[in-house]
Amino acid sequence: MRFIMRRQLKTSICMLTLFLTLAFTAVAQAQQTTVSGTVTDASTKETLPYVSYLITGTTLGGRTDADGKFSISINGNYTALKFSYVGYKPLTKVIKIGTAQVVNVQLQPEAMLMNEVVITAGKKPRYRNKENPAVELIRKVIANKTKNRMEHYDFVEYQKYERMMFSLSNLSDKFRNKRMFRNYQFLFQEQDSTKIGGKNVLPVFQQEKLSNNYFKKSPEKTKTVVIADKRVNFDERFIDNQGLSTYFDRMYQDIDIYDNNISVVSNQLLSPIADGAPGFYKFFITDTIKNHNPQLVELAFTPRNNTDLLFEGKLYVTLDGNYAIQNAYLTVNKNINLNFVRALEAKLDFEKNPDERYHLSKSNLIVDFGLSKKSGSGFTGERTVTFKDFKVNNPLPDTTYRGAGQLVVVPDADKRSEQFWANNRPEPLSAGNMKVYGNLDTLQSIPSFKRTMDVVTLFFAGYKDFGPFEMGPVNTFYSFNGVEGFRLRLGGRTTPSLSKRYYFETYAAYGFKDDKWKYFLSGTYSLNNKSIYAFPQNYLRASFQRDTKIPGQELQFVQEDNFLLSFKRGENNMMLYNDFYRLDYVHEFENHFSYTLGLRKWQQTPAGSLYFSNYPDNGILGRIQQISTSEISLGLRYAPHEKFYQGKIYRTPIVDRFPVFNLRYTAGIKGVLGGEYNYHNFMGSVDKRFYLSQLGYADVTVEGAYIVGKVPFPLLAIHRANQTYAYQLNSYNLMNFMEFVSDHYASVNIDQNFNGFFFNKIPLLKKLKLREVASFKVLFGGLRDENNPALNPGSMQFVRNENGLTVTNSLNRDPYMEGSVGVGNIFKVLRVDAVKRFSYLNNPEVSSWGIRARVKFDF
Repeated sequence: MRFIMRRQLKTSICMLTLFLTLAFTAVAQAQQTTVSGTVTDASTKETLPYVSYLITGTTLGGRTDADGKFSISINGNYTALKFSYVGYKPLTKVIKIGTAQVVNVQLQPEAMLMNEVVITAGKKPRYRNKENPAVELIRKVIANKTKNRMEHYDFVEYQKYERMMFSLSNLSDKFRNKRMFRNYQFLFQEQDSTKIGGKNVLPVFQQEKLSNNYFKKSPEKTKTVVIADKRVNFDERFIDNQGLSTYFDRMYQDIDIYDNNISVVSNQLLSPIADGAPGFYKFFITDTIKNHNPQLVELAFTPRNNTDLLFEGKLYVTLDGNYAIQNAYLTVNKNINLNFVRALEAKLDFEKNPDERYHLSKSNLIVDFGLSKKSGSGFTGERTVTFKDFKVNNPLPDTTYRGAGQLVVVPDADKRSEQFWANNRPEPLSAGNMKVYGNLDTLQSIPSFKRTMDVVTLFFAGYKDFGPFEMGPVNTFYSFNGVEGFRLRLGGRTTPSLSKRYYFETYAAYGFKDDKWKYFLSGTYSLNNKSIYAFPQNYLRASFQRDTKIPGQELQFVQEDNFLLSFKRGENNMMLYNDFYRLDYVHEFENHFSYTLGLRKWQQTPAGSLYFSNYPDNGILGRIQQISTSEISLGLRYAPHEKFYQGKIYRTPIVDRFPVFNLRYTAGIKGVLGGEYNYHNFMGSVDKRFYLSQLGYADVTVEGAYIVGKVPFPLLAIHRANQTYAYQLNSYNLMNFMEFVSDHYASVNIDQNFNGFFFNKIPLLKKLKLREVASFKVLFGGLRDENNPALNPGSMQFVRNENGLTVTNSLNRDPYMEGSVGVGNIFKVLRVDAVKRFSYLNNPEVSSWGIRARVKFDF
């Protein structure tokens, strides 16, 4: 059977290859003409934006960009292009068939036909908002935004169809015919050469979604019910399908022209009809369309600074008193400070409601990415959204809005038949797009593709899959530190191939300097028959770990023995040997509220130059070998509308404007399982991103804690320090490990990204597309008398260095403060900060400033 299937597949590929060869031959026989150039005003020599041009004898053509430039590839024996622009005489230019050529066009103003022509010498008149009819019109559009939005109605319901497509694009024939792709020729597609992305594309992802949507104004409620969902599904061993879909949704959000800011590829661009748009855009009336009911005004707009995060394009505004947008064409300047974006194009169409207002009926967004703006292969994403059955002010029962604010997916939404999709798609898919689902399923069955994905997964996720077991992560196999010296580690975990209910994870490590073994073992039982890494989580886990740890170091998305974190500044030989016995229960809900219950027995033994000591009754300094605690804990987390990508190890949040709340309570119990202390630890935090339009965005974290009870300093809040050369967002980058402890504290961290707002105004600097960053961190805290070792000789004393100076301190009335200014987007991936410490500069071995770097991938 396998032989027959393989033979059928091979026969199909051969037939398909033959078909493609014939198609290429037909295309090669046709004459292809490439024409590019610039359109200018014949009298002033200034470039003309958005001039229309057509291939004579056809309806095909395009428009010049904001700089008056155009480029088109023509298949066929066409010999002329016709250019037209309101206020100018049309002009037809002859072109040569079958060659690449530059045709510059000069259009004569209509005024040249008058008997008397007045020519005014001098500089180009300065653009002004005052007494500018285009600006007056856009102000009327802004003034009428409220009544033209969906929120104007008491009730709205509609059906929404979404299609998302991602492809490798601009692929040359040489690339396509490489030996490595000889088994994958059936994947390639051809598209219209005038479309963004180029001629040859290789689809890698496609998703269609159909949903019913409901809106109620008072009290405001929204609800989305997904009734059908069809997408390419990759092997879960390699790719998180849900996370991939979520990530693409974040990059390609719905475009609401009436919002002040529009989210595109993880950035916010100021809408051309934002309240403050006339201060950032230039507007021009370029045409009046009288044969449309109502009449429309074509309004072109360009950014005042072509590197700012702004659109350019055209709006079509109704002259019926509503001043609504009837159509919109949005693109971006080629010099915009958006990483990897080579081209962007959005088209919005609106339809009239019975009350003479308009609603969005269709939107299409295409973005082409690439390492180079000019040429080379890239990555193109396209999202088309269509709205139908739009009904307004039709009251529905309250039960309709039950579960409002949540995404509801009907059972078997992903199992709809082909006939269902054929009946419910607003427009049929092209033949090539219909094949994408089957082609990618076939691709995943090819052994060479599986081997390639295995290597890619090992490189990016750090795990090597062996079916029921995977080994990794590879970046922890080797590391070093001041206590263990060279450290070797080997570990792995089971996969869903073994069981979806039971998971086991383990590793063993050995330090050649301390001559000690470290190890970890855990067993997890999934209570909802899902992977323990899939949302929503619901599992019970028991684990034991014996390993080293730097007190106060808390890392996100990496392990402490990651090789790259072995490189640190200053002394790094104060560590702990920890024995953790843990039992944890984690339960997440669909609304992104979760709670965690934990039971932990923890034994801490000092290592390296760290020691535990006190002054007993005889007044002689004594050493304490270890401390033991038994704890119960409750953690609460609420992250409304959170989206994330689930990797092999970590769940990586896709940061948005919604806050994340955390609350944790931990109680130490003396006399249970060897616990030596009674205490209560309350901790809470809020994280939120604030979008500031053209000033970028600010990530803000507010955190606080209070510990009730008398405890030794290792059980206090040891504030997060960083002695690596990497800039860490949630740590104090010039604080030393164990430098400060508190039993109560409050902190505020602000990380501001200006997205190039200032650098874009500097002529030479703006070409580098650098982005300004700044941060400020302030920490207030202290110790009550009962936890201050200086007032309690019998208590565990703070650590001192070899010179007798105190290494560990408490915060007094002055806060700890540090700030930084830096440059981001260096080579599009690197951020470098100059960090300055403002307080407690007299502490031993303190650096008052430093340079830190962080790899940060942004669009």
